[in-house]
Amino acid sequence: MSTEEKPAAPRSLAEALRARDDASLAALLRSRPDLITPVPTDLTQLATRAGTRASVVRALERLDRFTLQTAQALAVASDPASYEELLGLMAGDDGDPTVAAALPRAVGVLREQALVWGGDDRLRLVRTARELLAPSPQHPSPTGLGPTVQEATAGMSPGRIQELVATAGLPSTHDSVSAAASLTGLFRDRARMRALLAKAPEESLQVLERLVWGPPYGQVTADPAPRLRWLLDRGLLLPTAPGTVVLPREVALHLRAGRAHRAPEPVPPAVEAAAVHRPQVVDATAAGQALTALATVEELLKEWDEGGPAVLRAGGLSVRDLKRTAVALDVSEPVAAFWVELAYAAGLIASDGEADERYAATPVYDEWLERPAAERWGLLAEAWLAATRTAGLVGGRDAKDRTLSALGPGLDRSAAPEVRHRVLALLAGLPEGAAPDPESVLARLHWERPARGGRDTEDDLRGRLARWALSEAELLGVTGRGALSGHGRALLGAPAPEPAPAGEPEGPGDKLPVHHHHRHPAPALAALSPAEQAMATAAAVRLLGPLLPEPLDHVLLQADLTAVAPGPLQRPLAETLGVLAEVESKGGATVYRFTPASVRRALDAGRAAADLHAFLAEHSRTPVPQPLAYLIDDVARRHGHLRVGAASAYVRCDDDALLSEILADKRSAGLRLRRLAPTVLAAQADPAALLEGLRAMGFAPAAESAEGDVLITRAHAHRTPPRTAPEPVPDGPPAPDATLLTAAIRAIRAGDLAATAPRKPNPGAAAAPVTGGELPRTSSAETLATVQAAVLTGQALWIGYVNAEGAASQRVIGPVRVEGGFVTAYDHTADEVRTFALHRITGVAELADDDV
Repeated sequence: MSTEEKPAAPRSLAEALRARDDASLAALLRSRPDLITPVPTDLTQLATRAGTRASVVRALERLDRFTLQTAQALAVASDPASYEELLGLMAGDDGDPTVAAALPRAVGVLREQALVWGGDDRLRLVRTARELLAPSPQHPSPTGLGPTVQEATAGMSPGRIQELVATAGLPSTHDSVSAAASLTGLFRDRARMRALLAKAPEESLQVLERLVWGPPYGQVTADPAPRLRWLLDRGLLLPTAPGTVVLPREVALHLRAGRAHRAPEPVPPAVEAAAVHRPQVVDATAAGQALTALATVEELLKEWDEGGPAVLRAGGLSVRDLKRTAVALDVSEPVAAFWVELAYAAGLIASDGEADERYAATPVYDEWLERPAAERWGLLAEAWLAATRTAGLVGGRDAKDRTLSALGPGLDRSAAPEVRHRVLALLAGLPEGAAPDPESVLARLHWERPARGGRDTEDDLRGRLARWALSEAELLGVTGRGALSGHGRALLGAPAPEPAPAGEPEGPGDKLPVHHHHRHPAPALAALSPAEQAMATAAAVRLLGPLLPEPLDHVLLQADLTAVAPGPLQRPLAETLGVLAEVESKGGATVYRFTPASVRRALDAGRAAADLHAFLAEHSRTPVPQPLAYLIDDVARRHGHLRVGAASAYVRCDDDALLSEILADKRSAGLRLRRLAPTVLAAQADPAALLEGLRAMGFAPAAESAEGDVLITRAHAHRTPPRTAPEPVPDGPPAPDATLLTAAIRAIRAGDLAATAPRKPNPGAAAAPVTGGELPRTSSAETLATVQAAVLTGQALWIGYVNAEGAASQRVIGPVRVEGGFVTAYDHTADEVRTFALHRITGVAELADDDV
């Protein structure tokens, strides 16, 4: 009667990987994409790469709090350790059921990411991870544990160790190793340790209490106090250096009731709702803010339409220019930096590349303006979601203590898109209309990806990114009143929200604490591919469109020389009104004020008084007030009565009395005017200065060309050459897609087959046997003879091959034909028929009959 043989336990990480199926390998490569950049040649190389310091550090930094605590516990456990030992370190002697329930998931994650290998009876942390996490005097462990008795007594004299054993009440041993083992056995025996500590002085126990949760090191004098001497004589404290003692790991674990961590965190903190609003209120508020965002970006670009601020030599905006922009937009400087960076990320502004380099709108801005409002918002929101440039850093200092400026270098943070996406995903997990407590969001993010320096430290970049993400989402209209809007949810590609609990208040101002019910780690929303993100953005645009008001084709004229726009205006109307009047206030309604200067500006742009009267009559829902009509006629009557041209400059007028009035005015002295004829004055100032001087004196001159025609002055929009939006700086290699994973796993397995397939011994070869990873070596004659024989017999061969680029590889081939110095064969590694040059084959060996 035959019985199934139990598979042998893996002896290395490479063997453990070799035993995995394709789905398990795909999960590893998906969670650690740096392992396939480039694709390893075989599983041995994959295992080697998975154990490199850079890759292990990167993997550890992406573990959640409890999984990292599990890895830290394994670093202070035996090597290898059983699952039961690990459970004892995590759950303690009393056995915390919550920890016990969460531990299999944590071990599974560590196994999946190849940080732990082996069965439950022999769990091994990869060597690099153990070196990083194990306690040492230079790098204390987060567990607060010190070295083991064996490690702490390694340099101790045999006589001193025997004294410790005797004082502790243990029989003497024949060597230091067995003495250390005897002490270790004592400290691990709960009953004997309780009996030993029951005899300890109270002051000695207080010393142990101070050291038990770390740091485990303390200072002593050459003549220790009695309370310390009692501990030192029994090995409960061990010297590590002159004047320094340490609490052995086994003693600390006894005092901790077996727990490696003071406070294991098996369950993520709940994301709590600070308030609940009706979804309609949230969507309406977010839509209103989206409209404000569009108006702000348009105002910014209008401010820079004829050429924006200069580019600093090191790149970016100067502090003064950022302040001016903030004043123009009527926002704070950090908010102004956000809008500037958002426009830059969307490709709407860039430097013009001229000799006196300045920032200006790009041609994309003109195309953007022609789109419907919802589509314009979609472009901004998508650019924000993917941008790695972080406006919140503006005003801070870089590593060289230089100020970080808006649009300047040093603002890219690769983690920013992932943090924004995760923050919005946590909001999407709350009931519809629920606004989260920001602190609970930060606590959850800190659990999912602990900061090396802890929360509320400079190292906690993710915490700062999360705070900025919450405020920027509100500014942009992705959230409303702190809750994720419907179009914001669609932007993420999130599923439909869960309904609010029954009986929840529906008032817009209700403030009811609501706890997020999913306390266990739920799978995060997957990052979307560019095509999927485009579809999600289109869905968000469709949801936002009906919430935005239709542009108006009218204003309300008032008798105090103002016009009120009760909503967003159609673009031609807004542009003309922007020339004819000054914006006095913004908000739900925009107030424009008509002034002599603004009317003159419209006349300078080529409009006649009749055109202005017709324009106002057509677009006003109220009659044109008489004061406004008088203002237009009065400015128009004086406009162009004086003509200014280039002599250097001259003034001509049919009314010589008016010219005499100008000459008699003391304010004209700076223009240095003199009469050339009764109707002509010459000036030594240039035409532009002459125009400004006469206007300051209260006149309304018009510029004329050399032919005597009135010059129409319109603002000349300055545009950069075509520019592309800045590319986000990736956070390491991109996550591989399914096609790449399939191809990579296929190539790795094929390479592993070539590297590990048993070869038949070659009786005629005098060389040493080939080990895994080395290319076979045979002479040209042997290679040709072996390949020709394989063509006749159909035998598969293992070859070493160097391609035209000099890259060496191992392959398993089935030769089909040999001619002209080439062998045509089926390449099992690439799973296709290929042609190999015989002179590039380094060697060949036959495979065992049962391998291919």
